[in-house]
Amino acid sequence: MSQPGNRSAYFPAGRSARLGSLLVLLGCLTITLYAAESQAATEAKKDSGWNRTPATSVPEYAVGKGQPMPSLAPMLKHAVPAVVNIRTKGRVKVENPLMNSPFFNDPFFRRFFGEPHQQQQQEQPQYRETQALGSGVIVDAKKGYILTNNHVIENADQITVTLNDGRNFKAKVIGKDPETDIAVLQIHAKNLTALPIADSNKLEVGDFVVAIGNPFGLQHTVTAGIVSALGRSGIGNPDSYQDYIQTDASINPGNSGGALVNLRGQLVGINSAILSQSGGNIGIGFAIPSDLARDVMHQIVKYGSVQRGRLGVIVQNLTPDLAKALGTKVDHGVVITQVEPHSSAAKAGLKAQDVIVKVNGKTIDNYRDLRNLIGLERVGDKLTIKVERSGGTRVFHTAVGKAPQNQASAASIQQLDKRLAGASFGNLTSKDQQQLGFKHGVMVKNVQPGSPAMDAGLRQGDVIVSVNRQPVTDVADFEKQIRNADHGELLFNVRRDGGALFLLIK
Repeated sequence: MSQPGNRSAYFPAGRSARLGSLLVLLGCLTITLYAAESQAATEAKKDSGWNRTPATSVPEYAVGKGQPMPSLAPMLKHAVPAVVNIRTKGRVKVENPLMNSPFFNDPFFRRFFGEPHQQQQQEQPQYRETQALGSGVIVDAKKGYILTNNHVIENADQITVTLNDGRNFKAKVIGKDPETDIAVLQIHAKNLTALPIADSNKLEVGDFVVAIGNPFGLQHTVTAGIVSALGRSGIGNPDSYQDYIQTDASINPGNSGGALVNLRGQLVGINSAILSQSGGNIGIGFAIPSDLARDVMHQIVKYGSVQRGRLGVIVQNLTPDLAKALGTKVDHGVVITQVEPHSSAAKAGLKAQDVIVKVNGKTIDNYRDLRNLIGLERVGDKLTIKVERSGGTRVFHTAVGKAPQNQASAASIQQLDKRLAGASFGNLTSKDQQQLGFKHGVMVKNVQPGSPAMDAGLRQGDVIVSVNRQPVTDVADFEKQIRNADHGELLFNVRRDGGALFLLIK
């Protein structure tokens, strides 16, 4: 019976002894944690050179008491004012659905409705007004130059730029390059803020970037992310010059033409496109590298347009298997598969099986690198080409050759005759020749609504077969006849929708 009393006397003694040990242990642990926290706070104070540091994921205790939280705000205060909102107004032609109906190919229906080209002459073209929103980046505060996308201002009759401080200005188009989707605008304003342009070649996957723009009309919206890939191409038009930066920074409709900046607030890209099935952001956006945008801008500002040259080679990317078969030890470059006769490459001495590894000191990793580099050089610019041939290195010197004259830009035609401004012209392709049934002439590739060319009566798809009663076989002939007219009257013989007509431009 004494067992319960003994047990009761035993436990209190044992609990008191254990409790004392626990208290001592907790005291030591508290002192250790406090020392660690004090040391972390001290180190944080030593390492904080700025009041606000670049944002990173850090434990809460790493930000010492009284220290400001990491933030991008100081950088954005300088970068955001350089990004503008762009609003455009324009007109697009409203097509008559009957004109494209297959019934017009039936002679029975033609008896009632007439020939398509006859109806088109009788009916005045109809247009509807369009409005668009986008973004732009001020890159020259003194001259008021703004970089944006070509598709932002395409077919625009009026362009309005709104600054961060609320001021509005009418913008002038200095020039545009559809093949890189770059356009340069200009406004005349004081107290502008411009973004410095960084070397986009130094970007690496994983670098932090910030997208600034006006998505869905929400002015000066900022989103952050990282560079998720570099050198993307084949997005949209595969024939355009593409070397996209891919980012997961949220880009949406309205961001086009806006800035992609690094954490120093320097421009590294022009936001241009997204990959999406819904039209909204899914974490895959694309920006034109700042180096490419800058080179295009310089040509547009200096020459009014981008005139691309050619080297005269057909190439393919160098693969490990191909390098082994060719007996070369280089791990990058492009292999020449064919050299065109009388081209710049042929004159320089380049041959098939040569591996181009550098041009003008820039490393060539693939076909895209070579195409972009040559395509952005002016005709006549000097080229130094380093190649691997038969296990040795050789250097060749040549100049950028003239590209085949298969299309005239709107800018070049405008320089010849302002009455044709707003239209672009090109040679007939083999497919065009087969469909039309004749081989010579110049096709009107595009006509901007409300432009002088539209007012003159030109329409997309027209084929001009003679100028002032002189036949024209291609773009070169067409430009020659326009130049010979010396701003006098122009009489065009035009084939349109299976018929023919004369256009007299006074």
